[in-house]
Amino acid sequence: MNALRNFACRFRNIPHIANAKEAMGKVLLFVKFGCFLHITNNYLGTIALVYGPSMLPTLNLTGDILFVERISSRFGLADIGDVVLARSPQNPKRLVTKRITAMEGDTVTFATDPMNGGGSRSVVVPKGHVWIQGDNVLQSNDSRHFGAIPYGLLQGKVVCRIWPLDGFGSLP
Repeated sequence: MNALRNFACRFRNIPHIANAKEAMGKVLLFVKFGCFLHITNNYLGTIALVYGPSMLPTLNLTGDILFVERISSRFGLADIGDVVLARSPQNPKRLVTKRITAMEGDTVTFATDPMNGGGSRSVVVPKGHVWIQGDNVLQSNDSRHFGAIPYGLLQGKVVCRIWPLDGFGSLP
């Protein structure tokens, strides 16, 4: 037993052990920080770069940086008029930014061909779904093309614009 104690005492004073302990402490701190970022980004809020013509004039064509909170969509608190970040039903790898214009049970009437003033169509939004549309009706691929989307595809509600600085603040 004494031989084992003597052997352990020899390794206590070796600088490599102290360095390894310090390195493990830093690795553990890095892992904790990574977990914090993951939870914050996926469950609380995130920053999103959005661009394209579908939300003109509310959002810029060349791109805006928005802060999106993720709590409202998880607890069913998004409502009509909110600008939301949603997973595209046509391409799940893509996120789209649109405005909620109708909730489940609402009847939506929209022009089938807004460019030529064509006929209109009415749809009732099914249970558990929302109707999303871009503010730029002429250049938006939205619920008028793919129908109402399940509430589960909503990723979050836009809280404010961060960039460009001249547009900083909440969205109209």
